[in-house]
Amino acid sequence: MGMNAFERQKKIYIEGASGVVSTIPVDPFLLEQKALKAMSPQAAAYIGGGAGHGSTMTNNRAAFEKWRIIPRMLRDVSVRDTSIELFGRKLPYPFLLAPIGVLEMVHPEADLGVAKAAAALDIPYIFSNQASVPMETCAAQMGTQPHWFQLYWSKSDELVKSFVQRAETCGCEAIVVTLDTTLLGWRTQDLELAYLPFLHGLGIAQYTSDPVFRQLLDEPEATPAPKPKITFDAIRTLLSAIQHYPGGFLQNMKSGYPRKAVKKFVDIYTRPSLTWENLHYLRKITKLPILLKGILHPDDAMKALDYGLDGIVISNHGGRQVDGAIATLEALPAIADKIQGRIPLLLDSGVRGGADAFKALALGATAVCLGRPYVYGLTLGGAAGVEEVLANYLADFDLTMALAGCRSIKEIGTDSLKQY
Repeated sequence: MGMNAFERQKKIYIEGASGVVSTIPVDPFLLEQKALKAMSPQAAAYIGGGAGHGSTMTNNRAAFEKWRIIPRMLRDVSVRDTSIELFGRKLPYPFLLAPIGVLEMVHPEADLGVAKAAAALDIPYIFSNQASVPMETCAAQMGTQPHWFQLYWSKSDELVKSFVQRAETCGCEAIVVTLDTTLLGWRTQDLELAYLPFLHGLGIAQYTSDPVFRQLLDEPEATPAPKPKITFDAIRTLLSAIQHYPGGFLQNMKSGYPRKAVKKFVDIYTRPSLTWENLHYLRKITKLPILLKGILHPDDAMKALDYGLDGIVISNHGGRQVDGAIATLEALPAIADKIQGRIPLLLDSGVRGGADAFKALALGATAVCLGRPYVYGLTLGGAAGVEEVLANYLADFDLTMALAGCRSIKEIGTDSLKQY
């Protein structure tokens, strides 16, 4: 049995009667506004911004509004089952936490705070490739609770192999290959501030904690790094990189490794030449389920099936990569029609409430991935803030399912919706 919406509501109202009102907004849009105001301008741009005009972000939300739920009456919904099965594991809810990088920009607990909240509520957490905390540390926090690993395919296959082996060793149960970021999108808000967090040593903890990556730092540089102008900001950027590199400050300053790490990361972190054929290599080096994240076209979904992949994450990277791209919910029905339930279909980008999750499941998704909302909870309250946001989402979904007349996930189908 999943989150009981009535108990969650009762807790909020009883506390309110005693004058205790949470500082974490329940309304997802108020939550976003409050969190973005609490962030630095750089963090707000990086977390809240999108590509180009932001039209893909708008499309993601508009797609959900085109579908309406048709509630059914006089069905006994006193007991609901919100659980699903995914890769042999029974999960209490059809929710996972999407990978989001550089969380140290919004709260010192960063990825570790998210791991604590995910473990408390038994929600799978997909560790970000661009994390602020190494995967091993987050995995230790989660214990036996489900966790996966997101993989950005580096120019170094040895580094790819090392990441995958580390993920296996620390108990990750699946590898999620992000396909839509072989190049950074034209992210106007970041560009306006001329700020990329990785150049400051943020969000590269998976790399600086990796033995293969650290070996790469001792190789001669193929191209000398351009000499920056000596300015206050340049010095501050270097000090940030030194501070975020493992080890003591003086040792890092003398070794030069922090600067080398940033340059090496920028040089190799993605591979624009990646093709379907590269996936054979990944299959050879791991027996874990492999999901492809970023699929939007039904033909690509069928190719994933042809290449023996185990699942798909229908995603447009939260609107951060291609301006004017199709919304994920718009892409879902055609992909679900092609796949016919042969592999799991997860969906992210734009999910902002229980009704959104209900609609996605009705149109063929196996589960949904939450992204920005949990970051907003982290911003405002650390691990406790994440847990509160997630508890609200789970209760909202449970309540939506009940009021729509569905007692289990299996009863959610296309007959529950009407398109406008």
